[in-house]
Amino acid sequence: MVQAIVFLPLIGALIAGLLGRVIGHRVSEYITTGLLMVSAVLSWIVFVGFWGGESEVMRVEVMRWIQVGDMDLRWILRVDTLTAIMLIVVTTVSSLVHLYSIGYMHEDPHRSRFFAYLSLFTFAMLMLVTADNFLQMFFGWEGVGLASYLLIGFWYTKPSANAAAMKAFVVNRVGDFGFALGIFGAFMILGDITFDGAFAAIAGNEDVTINFLGGEFHALTVISLLLFMGAMGKSAQFLLHTWLPDAMEGPTPVSALIHAATMVTAGVFMVARLSPIFETSAVALTVVVVIGAITAFFAATVGLVQNDIKRVIAYSTCSQLGYMFVALGAGIYSAGIFHLFTHAFFKALLFLGAGAVIHAMHHEQDMRNMGGLRKKIPITYALMIIGTLALTGVGIPGTPFGFAGFFSKDAIIESAYAMGGNTGMFAFWLLVVAALFTSFYSWRLIHLTFHGPTRADHHTYDHAHESPNVMMVPLYILGIGAVLAGTVFYDVFFGHGEHVTHFFHGSIVVNEELIDQAHYVPLWVKWSATIAMLLGFAGAWLAYVRDPGLPARSAAANPGLYNFLLNAWYFDKLYDTIFVRPARWIGRAFWRGFDDYLVDQTITEGLGNRIKGITAQVVRLQSGYLYHYAFAMLIGIAALLTWAIAAGGLLG
Repeated sequence: MVQAIVFLPLIGALIAGLLGRVIGHRVSEYITTGLLMVSAVLSWIVFVGFWGGESEVMRVEVMRWIQVGDMDLRWILRVDTLTAIMLIVVTTVSSLVHLYSIGYMHEDPHRSRFFAYLSLFTFAMLMLVTADNFLQMFFGWEGVGLASYLLIGFWYTKPSANAAAMKAFVVNRVGDFGFALGIFGAFMILGDITFDGAFAAIAGNEDVTINFLGGEFHALTVISLLLFMGAMGKSAQFLLHTWLPDAMEGPTPVSALIHAATMVTAGVFMVARLSPIFETSAVALTVVVVIGAITAFFAATVGLVQNDIKRVIAYSTCSQLGYMFVALGAGIYSAGIFHLFTHAFFKALLFLGAGAVIHAMHHEQDMRNMGGLRKKIPITYALMIIGTLALTGVGIPGTPFGFAGFFSKDAIIESAYAMGGNTGMFAFWLLVVAALFTSFYSWRLIHLTFHGPTRADHHTYDHAHESPNVMMVPLYILGIGAVLAGTVFYDVFFGHGEHVTHFFHGSIVVNEELIDQAHYVPLWVKWSATIAMLLGFAGAWLAYVRDPGLPARSAAANPGLYNFLLNAWYFDKLYDTIFVRPARWIGRAFWRGFDDYLVDQTITEGLGNRIKGITAQVVRLQSGYLYHYAFAMLIGIAALLTWAIAAGGLLG
C-alpha cells in the first residue's frame, strides 16, 4: 500500500510526460488525476490506522541504495504518524488540484506536460515525507525544488514567469546549501545518517563542539541552525522569502499546490521530523521562534496593500508559515503540524477560489478592477467566505465552535505566551498583531472582489459566471475541511498531553508539560487573537464599505509607509543592489573583458586573422603551374649550391 501511495504519482508523471502527445491531453489528465485519487484514498486508510492508535511505525524497503565502507544505506519508506499526516495533506490537496486543473487549464495546448509536472511535484514531496534518512530527504527536497521550477516557469514564453522560476530556484539553492552542510555536520558528529541512528547518537554527543568559520561552537547548535537555513529557503522565511510572491507567475493550480500542501510545508515538516536534534539547542529554538514571528508580522504588513488577488494570498501563506515555526521553536511541535494540517485545506480553498474568480473575470487578477461579483458568482463567493473565516480564525474561545484556522492558530499564540521570557512575549505580540492584519487584508480582499459596485470592464463583468463543476467540486471538499478540520482533530494535535503523545507515538518530540501549560494561559490571552480578528474585520469594513475613499487618503497622507509596504520592505531592491547587480557586473566584466576582448578579439579574431593572412599569402604560391614549380626548384638548388660553396670556402 505504501509503495502504491508513493509511486502512483510517478507512474502518472511518466505516462503524461513521455506519452502525452501519443495518448492525448484528455487521457493524460484522466490518468494522472485518477492515480492521484487512488493514492489519496490509500493515504486516508493509512492515516485512520494511526488516528485510531492501531498502527505501528512501518518501514518498507525499496532497494539497497548506497554501500560505502561500513555504511550500508537502504532506500526505505518510513511511515509513522507524522508521515501519515503529511501523506493525506499532500495527496488530498494534490488530487483536488489535479481535478481542478482539468477545467482551469482546458484551453492550454500543453496540458499533458502540465499534469506530468504536477504529478512529478507530488512524487517528490511524497519521497521527502517518507524518507528514513537524511539523503532520502535531500533527494525529495531537491526534487520538489526542480518541479517547482518547472511549474512556476510553465509558461516559459512569458519573461516574468521565467524570471520568477529562476528566482525561486536560486533563492532555494541558498537555503539548500545550508541544509547540505547541516547533513554533513550531522553525519560527522553523530556518525549516522539514518534518523533513528542519528537520534540514538545524540545522547553521547550533546556537549561536543565543532570548528566552524574559524570558531569553536556547540556542534548540535551549528547543525540545527544549518538545517533551519534549509527550512528558511524552502518555507520562505524572513530573508529568504522573496521567491514566494513571484511564484504567482505560474498557473493558479500551481500556486495552490506550492503554497498549501507541498513545497512551503517541507521546511516545517523537516524541523518537526528532526525535533530530537533541535531540542538539544536552546539557541537554535530561539532563532526559529524569532524568525517565525518576524516572518508572520512582515508578510502580514505587506499583504495589507497588495492589489493582485493571488499575491495577497501568497503573502498570507508566508505569514502563516511564520506561525508554524513559532510553534516549532516554542517546543510544541504538534501545534505547528496542526496548523500545517488545517492550513492546507483553507489555503488551497482560497487559492482555487481565487482561480475561479480569475476564470470568471477572463484572467483579470487586479482587485481594483473587480467588485460586485457576489451576484455573478455566489457559490464561489460563499466558498471564499468560508476560506476567509478559517484563515482569520473565527471561533469562540473555550468552546468547540470555530473554523479550522481558529483552533490551530490560537494554539500557536497560546504556545508562544506559555513559552514565556522575552522571546515568548516578542513572538506572542507579533503574532497577535499579525492576526489583526490578516483579518484586515483578508476581508479587504472579499470587499474589493465581491462587494460594492463593479469596477470591471462591462463586457467582462456581464459575461462573468461560475466555473464548471470539475473546478467547483474540489472547492466543496476543501470547504468541508476548512470548517471541520480544526474541531475534529484538535484533541490529537493540541489536547491533553497524554493524548498527543499517544497519537504521535514518538514520531516527533512531545513536551506534555508545555502543552498543558499552554492550556492554562490567562483568559485574555485566549481572547487576544479573536479580539484582533474582530478589529481587523471592523477596519476593513470601515475602509472598504463605509468610507471607500479612506484607503486612498491614508496612502496619500503616508506615501513613505505606503510605498515601503507596497514594495515589501524593499527587500527585492536591496538584494538587487547587494547581490544581483554586482553579479551582473562581474559577469559583464568577464564577458566583455575575457570572452569578448581576450578570446574573441585577441585570440579568435586577432591571432586567427594573422594566421589566416599568412596562410593566404602562402596559398598564393600554390599556383598549379608546372613551370612555376620548376623555377622554384631551380632557385632552391641555386641557393643550396651557393650555401655549400660558401660553407666549403669558409672551412677551407
